[in-house]
Amino acid sequence: MPAMSWLAAILLMLAATPAVAHDVSGALNSWAAWSYDPWLLTPLYLVGIGFYVGTQRVWHAAGFAHGVQLAQVTAFWAGWLVLGLAITSPLHWLGERLFSAHMIEHELMMVVAAPLMAYARINGALLWSLPRGWRPMVGRLVTTGVIAVCWRSISHPVTATALHGLAIWLWHAPPLYRLVLENGAVHRLQHVSFFVTALLFWWVLFYGRGAGRSTHIRDGVSLACLFVTVLHSGLLGALLTLSPRIWFPQQGLLAAEFGLTPLEDQQLAGLLMWIPMGTLYTCAGLLFAYRWLSLSGSMAREVSIPEPERCSSDFVQKRSARTVQGA
Repeated sequence: MPAMSWLAAILLMLAATPAVAHDVSGALNSWAAWSYDPWLLTPLYLVGIGFYVGTQRVWHAAGFAHGVQLAQVTAFWAGWLVLGLAITSPLHWLGERLFSAHMIEHELMMVVAAPLMAYARINGALLWSLPRGWRPMVGRLVTTGVIAVCWRSISHPVTATALHGLAIWLWHAPPLYRLVLENGAVHRLQHVSFFVTALLFWWVLFYGRGAGRSTHIRDGVSLACLFVTVLHSGLLGALLTLSPRIWFPQQGLLAAEFGLTPLEDQQLAGLLMWIPMGTLYTCAGLLFAYRWLSLSGSMAREVSIPEPERCSSDFVQKRSARTVQGA
């Protein structure tokens, strides 16, 4: 992935700086820099095991690559691996001491792991991972009652965009960020809220759409939501980059070890949010714009077809073929 290669290059450039002290390089090259937080790893492993078991059961019942597509399986495990490395690798250890590394960790979670796992649409496989007798009960539980009402309220693109944006801005407020650096439980909560709101945001953009003409409207709303996300995340990145003062003094503990001042570390973090993150959001926006325009053209062609021809058997057969190909 070009984005991951770009981020890796940033880390390599930092690691190659001659000013890196021996104790820092020694810590990064040792197992001590790897994190094994059970509060984060337990749900990660449970979701991974559940997806694997559910996928095997679906394929056993429906046939290989049916029910859960190979592309979805590939996307899930790629996102799962990126997320796992983000919260366990030395990047996490470094992120607690270097703001720019912390920003890379968050971007990997929100704009790489989250869209990949959202595209995988893991809910079906997770449901099949449960014992056979539990599936109808769990299915009814999540599609009726309070859970269904809550899901409908948060699964609109505007709501998901607002929740994701709120998480990004709130956790970069200096008082809350100070708590993140001082309290491990608050730090876990920051990671969870970043990833969960990003997962909701991307899932709604990919799949939270209506049918027929409402699909066209929903894609337009999704495109607008991506545009808003590019603007507000870019604004926060610009504020971090251009600010003449340090927002989080405790975050730059290792800045000098990499030849940076704490302010330069903050500026680099702001640039990482401003440019690579904005680029990935923009690329996603172009994808949704293409889908929206394609659907608009398809609807326009359908409207332009005379009614007698639209009812003919040849037209019905052609339309059915296009539907099968687009499924």
